[in-house]
Order: sequence, then structure tokens, then C-alpha cells
Amino acid sequence: MEPHNIVIADDHGLVRSGLRQLIESVSTLRVSGEAATGEELQALLRRVPADLVLMDMAMPGLSGIELIQRLRVQRSDLPILVLSMHNEGQIVARALKSGAAGYITKDCHPDTLLCALRKVLGGGRFIDPALVDSVVFNANVDESDRRQQLSPRELQILQMISSGLPLGEIADRLHLSPKTVSTHKMRLMQKLDLNNNAELLKYALRHGLTTD
Repeated sequence: MEPHNIVIADDHGLVRSGLRQLIESVSTLRVSGEAATGEELQALLRRVPADLVLMDMAMPGLSGIELIQRLRVQRSDLPILVLSMHNEGQIVARALKSGAAGYITKDCHPDTLLCALRKVLGGGRFIDPALVDSVVFNANVDESDRRQQLSPRELQILQMISSGLPLGEIADRLHLSPKTVSTHKMRLMQKLDLNNNAELLKYALRHGLTTD
């Protein structure tokens, strides 16, 4: 029996190397390709065999919910397992709702990752046991509660984006890296259940969050 082909997408080379080593310690699994960005992942999937994508939520450029949605259009038959540092219930729920078959955190035990891979490859769904309570208890959060879940930094970046500032300029003003700003943007949009910049702007205007 041929091993299952896993494609890894993460912008940290050491993370990809560690994942490859763990995955290929199992005779029924092999890594058929690696990508550091969402764009690289989309191109890679046109060239290499893939039975499952193991992807980070926060990578430079195309990432997160938008990447999951695009992958579902590109390869509707290809299961996606998210491996992320983010453990907020709403982020997990949105990833699953957008088409991911499973979600685990980067601090999970290696056995949990291997269990998740087997379950998803078998056609099932998997949530990191440590995340189940947060997903269940955040399922019915209303809009006002969602806004309260934003960190001060996320709220600040929301206001700056809604005022028309590009992410690079926001990063300069806040003395942050562009990747950090992108991660904050991804998290705040997922917490607010927003899909794109137009929805973000409408939300900010509706709630008086724009700055002069």
C-alpha cells in the first residue's frame, strides 16, 4: 500500500522540518511537498500528489480563512488540517465552518497530531481535545460579545485599517513587523466573523470605530 501524501504549509522552516520528521516516522505517511505561503501552497498543489494539507493559519500574504476557502474551490476533495498557535474558540469554529476538516494547536502532543492526520485521512473530522470546550461555549456569542473579545492591539489595528492605512504603514507606526500586523488582522476578522476588507470597513463604520 502506498503511503498517504501530506503537504505542509508553514512559513517557518524549522516547523516544517520538525513536522516532516514526525510525519515520516510513520511508514504509512510521507511529505510530498512544503510551502511557506498560501500562494506557494496553491501552486504546489498543482504539481505534487496530495491526500491532505497540513497548514498554519497565519502566513505571509494569502492565509487563514481566505486560504481555506480558496483551497476548497481549487481542490474540493482535499482535506485540510489546521495546525495553529491560535486557540480561540471562534477562530477554530470559523476555520471548520470554512471547510477545514480538523484543527489542532502547535503545542499539542505529537501523538495528537498523528491521530488527527489518521482521522482526517480516513474521511473524519478532528478537533484538538483541548479546544472542544472553547468551541462549544463560544458557538453562540453575539456581536457585542465578539467586539469585547478584541485585544487593545487588535482594536487599534481595526481602527487604522478602517481609516485606509495599508498594513505596511500600520506596521511602521506601531513598530511591529508586517507579519505581526497581518496576524492581528486575521485574528480580529475571525473574532468578528468578517470575511474581507469591505465587511471590516462596514463593521467599523457601524460601530463608530473609525479614526479621523
